[in-house]
Amino acid sequence: MAEYEKKVRELLSQYHCSFVRRGKGDHDIWYSPITQRHITVDTRIKSRHTANAILKQSGIDFRFR
Repeated sequence: MAEYEKKVRELLSQYHCSFVRRGKGDHDIWYSPITQRHITVDTRIKSRHTANAILKQSGIDFRFR
């Protein structure tokens, strides 16, 4: 099973999304300047569907296949 967490964080950084703070449990809060919204990012993303949902919420046009 692939780990998508590192790839998602790299994409968020490339699109100038910024880390805001640690959330509850194993989640982090990021801010997307594209959608001007806060996004919850799990620290252990094992599903490409979850990774794609995070990218969609942040307004990044990239999909894992």
